[in-house]
Amino acid sequence: MNRIKILILCSMLITLFAVADEIALVESARKQVGVTVFYDHSYTKLTYPKGDIPLEKGVCTDVIIRALRESKNMDLQKLVHEDMKKSFSSYPKNWKLSSTDKNIDHRRVPNLKVYFQRNELTLPVTQNPRDYKPGDFVTSLISGKLPHIMIVSDKRSQNGVPLVIHNIGRGAREEDALFEYPVTGHYRLKAD
Repeated sequence: MNRIKILILCSMLITLFAVADEIALVESARKQVGVTVFYDHSYTKLTYPKGDIPLEKGVCTDVIIRALRESKNMDLQKLVHEDMKKSFSSYPKNWKLSSTDKNIDHRRVPNLKVYFQRNELTLPVTQNPRDYKPGDFVTSLISGKLPHIMIVSDKRSQNGVPLVIHNIGRGAREEDALFEYPVTGHYRLKAD
């Protein structure tokens, strides 16, 4: 086999592994549908690291946190907490805190947006459904003031728009809601 064929084959294998990785993330989020059935934004003292509230409840960020833990062994609680300790001034002051709080910081959409930006995971926000790939994270603003985050599914609506998996108040669901609210951020994990 000549070098060009080997390079093409390697490129194809890398693409296949990346797609499988994205699908594993989506599948981990999808497993929460029908299990996380309540929306509960109450403050809870968590263990650290890898703390979580009971699986039957949560908020939009919990869908992301749980999917990343299961599919990639990424602990956003620890990652966000450590990054906030390094650069607290880079994070929003919406809650008038003077230091980090490992119980809640990772469960706040504005903090996740900063974490993703600081780790160079940001992509352009567009209205083109083809720009959103399975496993991408998308933030939006509900009623002009409530930050929200969703994970892009590998399934699409009849119109070709990717579905999202999120908890917007009725438990974890997979539905056609990508462009239901103004998109404020688009993020994609780097291939391992």
